[in-house]
Amino acid sequence: MKTQIRAAALMATFAAISPALSAQWPTYPTAKTPRTAGGQVDLAAPTPRTADGKPDLSGIWEVIRTGTGQAIVGADVPALSRTSPFWNIGTTLEGGLPLRPWAAELRARRVADHSKDNPDAHCLPLGLSQLHNHPQPRKIIQTPSLIVVLYEANGGVRQIFMDGRPLPRNDPQPWWYGYSVGKWDGDTLVVETTGLRDDGWLDVNGAPLTDAATITERFRRVNYGSLEIQFTVDDSKAYTKPWTVKINQRLLPDSDLIEFVCNENEKSSLHYVK
Repeated sequence: MKTQIRAAALMATFAAISPALSAQWPTYPTAKTPRTAGGQVDLAAPTPRTADGKPDLSGIWEVIRTGTGQAIVGADVPALSRTSPFWNIGTTLEGGLPLRPWAAELRARRVADHSKDNPDAHCLPLGLSQLHNHPQPRKIIQTPSLIVVLYEANGGVRQIFMDGRPLPRNDPQPWWYGYSVGKWDGDTLVVETTGLRDDGWLDVNGAPLTDAATITERFRRVNYGSLEIQFTVDDSKAYTKPWTVKINQRLLPDSDLIEFVCNENEKSSLHYVK
């Protein structure tokens, strides 16, 4: 009997092998890192700040996928799964997402097809919510006018403009990551994203995201080793009301990203089955 490789299984494999692949550069101490008397990184140290006094979000971050790593914001939003290596918001939200009928039908078809069309299974850019929860890490590079996020997953690059420009209103070409602008609200970075594609995947089970969506993210570096992201989706085309979740990430000090070229010699998709 031939082995049937499914998209979900492929992504689970990425989750399993990622830690083993993370040690490419030899360990090198991160400059200006607070350390204990024993030389360990003090992850509970105060939040670092830039020259202009803003919290510095720079660093290598990974999602916390167990324990209290994923929690909910607001009493009216049910709890997320705290065990899945990929964020299955479509099935693990108690009470379910506020999906419109067509969106619920689409998600059901995607589940029935074993997520074979998930962009991650075809080495294509992932949606922002999948990237926030992907087991492969991401690197934030912060400057006063631009924040760049490098995603190890499928070699993704995202720009968040901090120079005061507005979001494009000239019917822009839809982008995988959309168009993102950010500003500071006290010690919280608020990022608004529009201009997304109309065929997005919010999770591994295919909860949809459309070109009508506005995503608002609120990044807060709680201390040296902890990053909290409040993620709000307002997509009236696919959902009956906006909804919000919170994602916690932790710092990976003294490390760096690996080169991950998903499409190199990719043959798994030839074996996907419904």
